[in-house]
Amino acid sequence: MTFALPGVLLFGLPLWLAGSLAVWSFSRRRAEKLRVLAGAFAPEERTPGYRPGARAGRLALRLAALGLLVVALARPQWGVHWVEVRNRGLDLVILLDTSRSMLAPDAPPSRLQQAKWGIHDLLGKLRGDRVGLVPFAGGAVMTCPPTADYAAVAMFADDAHVGMIPRGGTDVGRAIDVALEQAFPEKEDEESAGEESDKVILLITDGEDLAGGATNRIETLKARGIRVCAVGIGTAEGELLPGEGDGGYFKDRKGAVVKTRLDEGPLKALALATGGTYARAAAGDTGVERIVADCLEGLKRGERESRIAEVREERYAVFALAAFLLLLLEAVPASVVRAKRQN
Repeated sequence: MTFALPGVLLFGLPLWLAGSLAVWSFSRRRAEKLRVLAGAFAPEERTPGYRPGARAGRLALRLAALGLLVVALARPQWGVHWVEVRNRGLDLVILLDTSRSMLAPDAPPSRLQQAKWGIHDLLGKLRGDRVGLVPFAGGAVMTCPPTADYAAVAMFADDAHVGMIPRGGTDVGRAIDVALEQAFPEKEDEESAGEESDKVILLITDGEDLAGGATNRIETLKARGIRVCAVGIGTAEGELLPGEGDGGYFKDRKGAVVKTRLDEGPLKALALATGGTYARAAAGDTGVERIVADCLEGLKRGERESRIAEVREERYAVFALAAFLLLLLEAVPASVVRAKRQN
Protein backbone atom coordinates (compact mmCIF):
# COMPACT_ATOMS: atom_id res chain seq x y z
CA MET A 1 0.00 0.00 0.00
CA THR A 2 1.23 3.47 -0.85
CA PHE A 3 -0.05 6.95 -0.04
CA ALA A 4 -0.52 9.80 -2.48
CA LEU A 5 -0.07 12.33 0.35
CA PRO A 6 2.38 10.75 2.79
CA GLY A 7 2.93 14.12 4.45
CA VAL A 8 -0.58 13.90 5.91
CA LEU A 9 0.44 10.73 7.73
CA LEU A 10 3.79 12.18 8.75
CA PHE A 11 2.16 15.10 10.54
CA GLY A 12 -1.41 13.92 11.05
CA LEU A 13 -0.84 10.62 12.83
CA PRO A 14 1.47 12.04 15.54
CA LEU A 15 -1.03 14.83 16.14
CA TRP A 16 -3.87 12.30 16.29
CA LEU A 17 -1.92 10.10 18.70
CA ALA A 18 -1.00 13.02 20.97
CA GLY A 19 -4.55 14.36 20.90
CA SER A 20 -6.01 10.92 21.63
CA LEU A 21 -3.75 10.44 24.61
CA ALA A 22 -4.63 13.89 25.92
CA VAL A 23 -8.38 13.32 25.54
CA TRP A 24 -8.17 9.85 27.07
CA SER A 25 -6.15 11.18 30.00
CA PHE A 26 -8.67 13.98 30.54
CA SER A 27 -11.52 11.45 30.51
CA ARG A 28 -9.77 9.28 33.09
CA ARG A 29 -9.18 12.26 35.39
CA ARG A 30 -12.83 13.28 35.05
CA ALA A 31 -14.01 9.80 36.02
CA GLU A 32 -11.67 9.81 39.01
CA LYS A 33 -13.05 13.13 40.22
CA LEU A 34 -16.61 11.79 39.94
CA ARG A 35 -15.67 8.83 42.12
CA VAL A 36 -14.17 11.18 44.69
CA LEU A 37 -17.27 13.38 44.72
CA ALA A 38 -19.58 10.35 45.03
CA GLY A 39 -17.78 9.30 48.18
CA ALA A 40 -19.03 5.98 49.49
CA PHE A 41 -21.66 5.78 46.77
CA ALA A 42 -21.03 4.59 43.26
CA PRO A 43 -21.06 7.38 40.66
CA GLU A 44 -23.90 5.56 38.89
CA GLU A 45 -26.09 6.04 41.99
CA ARG A 46 -25.36 9.77 42.27
CA THR A 47 -25.54 10.45 38.53
CA PRO A 48 -28.45 8.69 36.79
CA GLY A 49 -27.51 7.42 33.34
CA TYR A 50 -23.80 7.61 34.07
CA ARG A 51 -22.07 4.49 32.76
CA PRO A 52 -18.28 4.81 32.63
CA GLY A 53 -17.86 1.74 30.44
CA ALA A 54 -20.25 3.04 27.80
CA ARG A 55 -18.64 6.51 27.93
CA ALA A 56 -15.18 5.04 27.44
CA GLY A 57 -16.42 2.90 24.56
CA ARG A 58 -17.96 5.88 22.75
CA LEU A 59 -14.78 7.89 23.22
CA ALA A 60 -12.70 5.05 21.79
CA LEU A 61 -14.99 4.83 18.75
CA ARG A 62 -14.71 8.57 18.11
CA LEU A 63 -10.91 8.56 18.36
CA ALA A 64 -10.66 5.51 16.11
CA ALA A 65 -12.92 7.19 13.53
CA LEU A 66 -10.74 10.30 13.62
CA GLY A 67 -7.63 8.18 13.03
CA LEU A 68 -9.26 6.48 10.05
CA LEU A 69 -10.16 9.88 8.60
CA VAL A 70 -6.50 10.95 8.88
CA VAL A 71 -5.48 7.84 6.94
CA ALA A 72 -8.19 8.54 4.35
CA LEU A 73 -6.90 12.10 3.86
CA ALA A 74 -3.47 10.63 3.01
CA ARG A 75 -5.16 8.88 0.05
CA PRO A 76 -4.09 5.25 0.48
CA GLN A 77 -3.62 3.38 -2.79
CA TRP A 78 -3.24 -0.26 -3.75
CA GLY A 79 -3.90 -2.07 -6.98
CA VAL A 80 -3.46 -0.50 -10.44
CA HIS A 81 -5.36 -0.01 -13.65
CA TRP A 82 -4.16 1.13 -17.05
CA VAL A 83 -5.40 4.17 -18.94
CA GLU A 84 -4.56 5.77 -22.26
CA VAL A 85 -3.00 9.21 -21.83
CA ARG A 86 -3.09 11.59 -24.76
CA ASN A 87 -0.88 14.67 -24.92
CA ARG A 88 -2.06 17.69 -26.88
CA GLY A 89 -0.15 20.81 -27.77
CA LEU A 90 0.96 23.25 -30.43
CA ASP A 91 4.34 23.88 -32.07
CA LEU A 92 6.14 27.02 -30.94
CA VAL A 93 9.57 28.24 -32.02
CA ILE A 94 11.24 31.13 -30.22
CA LEU A 95 13.48 33.40 -32.29
CA LEU A 96 15.82 35.10 -29.82
CA ASP A 97 17.77 38.15 -30.97
CA THR A 98 21.41 37.91 -29.81
CA SER A 99 22.78 40.80 -31.85
CA ARG A 100 24.97 43.44 -30.18
CA SER A 101 22.04 45.87 -29.86
CA MET A 102 20.53 43.48 -27.30
CA LEU A 103 23.21 44.62 -24.84
CA ALA A 104 21.54 48.03 -24.55
CA PRO A 105 20.54 48.74 -20.93
CA ASP A 106 17.25 50.53 -21.69
CA ALA A 107 15.53 47.31 -20.54
CA PRO A 108 17.52 46.77 -17.33
CA PRO A 109 19.87 45.08 -16.91
CA SER A 110 19.94 44.48 -20.66
CA ARG A 111 17.54 43.71 -23.47
CA LEU A 112 18.87 40.19 -23.77
CA GLN A 113 18.36 39.44 -20.09
CA GLN A 114 14.81 40.78 -20.28
CA ALA A 115 14.23 38.46 -23.22
CA LYS A 116 15.52 35.47 -21.24
CA TRP A 117 13.21 36.31 -18.33
CA GLY A 118 10.35 36.45 -20.80
CA ILE A 119 11.20 32.97 -22.08
CA HIS A 120 11.19 31.61 -18.53
CA ASP A 121 7.80 33.25 -17.92
CA LEU A 122 6.44 31.68 -21.09
CA LEU A 123 7.68 28.19 -20.29
CA GLY A 124 6.00 28.41 -16.91
CA LYS A 125 2.62 28.92 -18.61
CA LEU A 126 2.81 26.17 -21.22
CA ARG A 127 1.46 22.62 -20.85
CA GLY A 128 2.19 19.95 -23.45
CA ASP A 129 3.33 22.35 -26.20
CA ARG A 130 6.57 21.70 -28.05
CA VAL A 131 9.04 24.59 -27.95
CA GLY A 132 12.15 25.17 -30.01
CA LEU A 133 14.80 27.89 -29.80
CA VAL A 134 16.60 29.76 -32.60
CA PRO A 135 19.11 32.42 -31.50
CA PHE A 136 19.99 34.77 -34.32
CA ALA A 137 22.04 37.79 -35.29
CA GLY A 138 23.37 38.12 -38.86
CA GLY A 139 22.83 34.36 -39.10
CA ALA A 140 20.72 31.89 -37.18
CA VAL A 141 20.98 28.40 -35.73
CA MET A 142 18.46 26.13 -34.01
CA THR A 143 20.12 25.29 -30.71
CA CYS A 144 17.09 23.43 -29.34
CA PRO A 145 14.70 21.53 -31.64
CA PRO A 146 11.01 21.58 -30.65
CA THR A 147 10.57 19.62 -27.45
CA ALA A 148 8.27 19.37 -24.44
CA ASP A 149 11.32 19.32 -22.16
CA TYR A 150 11.03 22.90 -20.93
CA ALA A 151 14.07 22.56 -18.66
CA ALA A 152 16.20 21.93 -21.75
CA VAL A 153 14.71 24.94 -23.55
CA ALA A 154 15.38 27.14 -20.51
CA MET A 155 18.97 25.90 -20.34
CA PHE A 156 19.65 26.72 -23.99
CA ALA A 157 17.99 30.14 -23.55
CA ASP A 158 20.18 30.92 -20.55
CA ASP A 159 23.27 29.93 -22.54
CA ALA A 160 22.41 32.33 -25.38
CA HIS A 161 24.75 35.32 -25.53
CA VAL A 162 25.84 38.13 -27.80
CA GLY A 163 28.55 36.84 -30.11
CA MET A 164 27.38 33.22 -30.22
CA ILE A 165 26.39 33.76 -33.88
CA PRO A 166 29.67 34.51 -35.72
CA ARG A 167 28.04 36.74 -38.29
CA GLY A 168 27.16 40.15 -36.91
CA GLY A 169 24.14 42.27 -37.70
CA THR A 170 20.45 41.38 -37.43
CA ASP A 171 18.70 39.20 -39.99
CA VAL A 172 15.21 38.29 -38.79
CA GLY A 173 14.40 36.83 -42.22
CA ARG A 174 17.18 34.26 -41.89
CA ALA A 175 15.92 33.27 -38.43
CA ILE A 176 12.43 32.73 -39.87
CA ASP A 177 13.92 30.58 -42.66
CA VAL A 178 15.67 28.34 -40.12
CA ALA A 179 12.41 27.90 -38.19
CA LEU A 180 10.53 27.05 -41.41
CA GLU A 181 13.14 24.59 -42.60
CA GLN A 182 13.90 22.76 -39.36
CA ALA A 183 10.79 23.09 -37.20
CA PHE A 184 7.96 23.52 -39.71
CA PRO A 185 8.88 21.50 -42.81
CA GLU A 186 6.29 21.59 -45.57
CA LYS A 187 5.98 17.80 -45.85
CA GLU A 188 5.64 15.70 -42.72
CA ASP A 189 5.41 11.96 -42.34
CA GLU A 190 1.67 11.36 -42.38
CA GLU A 191 1.98 8.45 -39.95
CA SER A 192 3.80 10.51 -37.31
CA ALA A 193 2.25 13.91 -37.87
CA GLY A 194 -0.90 13.13 -35.93
CA GLU A 195 -3.66 15.66 -35.65
CA GLU A 196 -2.69 19.01 -37.13
CA SER A 197 -2.03 21.78 -34.61
CA ASP A 198 -1.42 25.49 -34.95
CA LYS A 199 2.14 26.65 -35.44
CA VAL A 200 3.58 29.80 -33.90
CA ILE A 201 6.82 31.74 -34.14
CA LEU A 202 7.60 33.94 -31.14
CA LEU A 203 10.00 36.66 -32.18
CA ILE A 204 11.82 38.43 -29.33
CA THR A 205 13.92 41.32 -30.61
CA ASP A 206 14.44 45.06 -30.55
CA GLY A 207 13.14 45.24 -34.12
CA GLU A 208 16.32 46.45 -35.78
CA ASP A 209 16.24 44.20 -38.84
CA LEU A 210 19.32 45.49 -40.61
CA ALA A 211 18.94 42.95 -43.42
CA GLY A 212 15.31 43.99 -43.95
CA GLY A 213 14.07 40.53 -44.89
CA ALA A 214 11.40 39.81 -42.29
CA THR A 215 8.46 41.33 -44.15
CA ASN A 216 9.48 39.43 -47.29
CA ARG A 217 8.49 36.18 -45.53
CA ILE A 218 4.91 37.26 -44.75
CA GLU A 219 3.33 35.55 -47.76
CA THR A 220 5.22 32.33 -47.04
CA LEU A 221 4.15 32.38 -43.42
CA LYS A 222 0.52 32.99 -44.36
CA ALA A 223 0.56 30.21 -46.94
CA ARG A 224 1.95 27.79 -44.36
CA GLY A 225 -0.53 28.88 -41.68
CA ILE A 226 2.17 30.04 -39.27
CA ARG A 227 1.44 32.92 -36.91
CA VAL A 228 4.12 35.30 -35.71
CA CYS A 229 3.86 36.74 -32.22
CA ALA A 230 6.41 39.43 -31.49
CA VAL A 231 7.79 40.94 -28.29
CA GLY A 232 9.60 44.25 -28.67
CA ILE A 233 12.50 44.81 -26.25
CA GLY A 234 13.82 48.31 -25.59
CA THR A 235 12.55 51.88 -25.75
CA ALA A 236 11.70 54.23 -28.60
CA GLU A 237 14.16 56.77 -27.19
CA GLY A 238 16.93 54.21 -27.41
CA GLU A 239 20.21 53.86 -25.56
CA LEU A 240 23.91 53.92 -26.28
CA LEU A 241 25.56 50.54 -26.62
CA PRO A 242 28.17 49.71 -23.99
CA GLY A 243 31.62 49.15 -25.41
CA GLU A 244 33.88 46.20 -24.95
CA GLY A 245 36.02 46.16 -21.83
CA ASP A 246 35.66 48.65 -19.00
CA GLY A 247 33.57 51.76 -19.63
CA GLY A 248 32.95 53.65 -22.83
CA TYR A 249 30.48 53.08 -25.63
CA PHE A 250 30.51 51.03 -28.76
CA LYS A 251 31.48 52.93 -31.91
CA ASP A 252 31.00 52.16 -35.58
CA ARG A 253 33.76 52.06 -38.18
CA LYS A 254 33.64 55.83 -38.55
CA GLY A 255 34.20 56.32 -34.83
CA ALA A 256 30.66 57.48 -34.09
CA VAL A 257 28.92 56.30 -30.94
CA VAL A 258 26.12 53.82 -31.77
CA LYS A 259 22.66 54.40 -30.39
CA THR A 260 20.05 51.68 -30.76
CA ARG A 261 16.26 52.12 -30.61
CA LEU A 262 13.27 49.82 -30.50
CA ASP A 263 11.70 49.66 -33.97
CA GLU A 264 8.12 48.48 -33.46
CA GLY A 265 6.82 49.08 -36.99
CA PRO A 266 8.09 45.89 -38.67
CA LEU A 267 7.20 43.79 -35.65
CA LYS A 268 3.60 45.02 -35.57
CA ALA A 269 3.26 44.55 -39.34
CA LEU A 270 4.61 41.01 -39.16
CA ALA A 271 2.30 40.03 -36.29
CA LEU A 272 -0.78 41.68 -37.80
CA ALA A 273 -0.29 40.16 -41.25
CA THR A 274 0.06 36.60 -39.91
CA GLY A 275 -2.73 36.72 -37.32
CA GLY A 276 -0.41 36.99 -34.35
CA THR A 277 0.00 39.48 -31.50
CA TYR A 278 2.53 42.17 -30.71
CA ALA A 279 3.51 43.09 -27.16
CA ARG A 280 6.08 45.52 -25.88
CA ALA A 281 8.20 44.53 -22.92
CA ALA A 282 8.62 47.01 -20.10
CA ALA A 283 10.11 47.07 -16.63
CA GLY A 284 8.39 44.32 -14.64
CA ASP A 285 6.45 43.12 -17.71
CA THR A 286 8.12 40.79 -20.17
CA GLY A 287 5.14 40.97 -22.54
CA VAL A 288 4.50 37.23 -22.28
CA GLU A 289 1.20 37.62 -20.41
CA ARG A 290 -0.36 39.41 -23.39
CA ILE A 291 1.07 36.94 -25.91
CA VAL A 292 -0.38 33.99 -23.99
CA ALA A 293 -3.77 35.63 -23.36
CA ASP A 294 -4.31 37.19 -26.81
CA CYS A 295 -2.77 34.53 -29.01
CA LEU A 296 -1.65 31.20 -27.58
CA GLU A 297 -4.65 30.32 -25.40
CA GLY A 298 -7.11 30.24 -28.30
CA LEU A 299 -5.02 28.19 -30.70
CA LYS A 300 -5.72 24.64 -31.80
CA ARG A 301 -3.67 22.00 -30.06
CA GLY A 302 -3.30 18.73 -31.89
CA GLU A 303 -2.68 15.30 -30.44
CA ARG A 304 1.01 14.68 -30.00
CA GLU A 305 1.18 11.09 -28.79
CA SER A 306 -0.72 8.59 -26.75
CA ARG A 307 0.69 6.20 -24.18
CA ILE A 308 -0.55 3.68 -21.67
CA ALA A 309 -0.03 4.86 -18.11
CA GLU A 310 -0.27 2.97 -14.84
CA VAL A 311 -2.73 4.55 -12.41
CA ARG A 312 -2.97 3.41 -8.81
CA GLU A 313 -6.38 2.66 -7.38
CA GLU A 314 -7.58 5.16 -4.79
CA ARG A 315 -8.76 3.39 -1.61
CA TYR A 316 -9.48 6.31 0.69
CA ALA A 317 -13.21 5.53 0.51
CA VAL A 318 -12.63 2.29 2.46
CA PHE A 319 -11.21 4.19 5.43
CA ALA A 320 -13.77 6.98 5.18
CA LEU A 321 -16.59 4.42 5.18
CA ALA A 322 -15.08 2.62 8.17
CA ALA A 323 -14.90 5.93 10.06
CA PHE A 324 -18.55 6.65 9.22
CA LEU A 325 -19.62 3.22 10.48
CA LEU A 326 -17.73 3.71 13.74
CA LEU A 327 -19.44 7.07 14.29
CA LEU A 328 -22.78 5.48 13.45
CA LEU A 329 -22.09 2.69 15.91
CA GLU A 330 -21.17 5.26 18.58
CA ALA A 331 -24.40 7.19 18.01
CA VAL A 332 -26.80 4.22 18.09
CA PRO A 333 -26.58 3.40 21.85
CA ALA A 334 -27.02 7.06 22.78
CA SER A 335 -30.14 7.36 20.64
CA VAL A 336 -31.55 4.17 22.14
CA VAL A 337 -31.02 5.49 25.66
CA ARG A 338 -32.80 8.76 24.84
CA ALA A 339 -35.72 6.84 23.35
CA LYS A 340 -36.06 4.73 26.52
CA ARG A 341 -36.04 7.86 28.69
CA GLN A 342 -38.83 9.46 26.64
CA ASN A 343 -40.94 6.31 26.98
